[in-house]
Amino acid sequence: MSALRAVLVEAFATGPLQGNGAAVVLLEQPAEAGWMQNLAASLRQSETAFLWPRHPQEWCLRWFTPSCEVPLCGHATLAASLALGHWGLLAEGVVCSLSSRSGPLRVSLGGGSAASLVLPGGGLETLPLPPELETVLGCAVQRYWGSALGYRVALLPDTLDLEALPSPSPHLHGQERQGLVLMQRAPHTLAERGVSVLGQPPDYQLRFFAPGLGIDEDPVTGSAHALVAPWWMEQLGRQRICGWQASARRGGMLCEQAMAGQVRLSGTGHLLWDGLITAGPSGSDADGWRICRGV
Repeated sequence: MSALRAVLVEAFATGPLQGNGAAVVLLEQPAEAGWMQNLAASLRQSETAFLWPRHPQEWCLRWFTPSCEVPLCGHATLAASLALGHWGLLAEGVVCSLSSRSGPLRVSLGGGSAASLVLPGGGLETLPLPPELETVLGCAVQRYWGSALGYRVALLPDTLDLEALPSPSPHLHGQERQGLVLMQRAPHTLAERGVSVLGQPPDYQLRFFAPGLGIDEDPVTGSAHALVAPWWMEQLGRQRICGWQASARRGGMLCEQAMAGQVRLSGTGHLLWDGLITAGPSGSDADGWRICRGV
């Protein structure tokens, strides 16, 4: 079998060696899930995206962490969009549909290294605060939510230094291990340091932990921002805001209200490497078309 084209894109990054790395592998047809999982484990990125064509402007997309498949991944979707542009398979300004387990995702390329994608957004449900969470975090929690994604979300005080907070991943239990978003209003110091995304300073910031998915801390998480951005839009009275992720590899995105229940995320990415995968799959997966369409 011929070698497969692959790239590594640092997504939602404001500069090189920042943001969230995602490998993107271009397939000719659906591959077996076991092979995709093994390759994702070898590439050791928080997510590896696999693309294969369905129609000229429609592609199938699946995402794998080093340990499991996930139903939605924002930064690897942005990386997949930029990879298609890099390979000459998606032109600037053209809206392309990526079929996934979370439904069709619309993506497009902007100028330079910018791209946009539309993800399901919102749907926070207020839940009772687990009594041990404040002990684990070492600070007060102002509000606490659940979501259809399975993520838990905690609003922390504005005065807390979120960037310096020790990772709670080793101490998380239950559903919080599948995804915990810690968020707060962005401190003024970010703007003072010149932090911005596509020219806009951050309005809020968050960190994301998912040890149950094999991710101690995710650097920049599109699905988490799509989840919480509608709440921040409501609080700030605006339909276009900027979210920042206060991880060691920092990055962010512009968040805009799209149609009902959806959020458009815009950001930039940087190509780190471009290569070939020689350990290709031995065959195709007859169920791959059905799976990528969420059936």
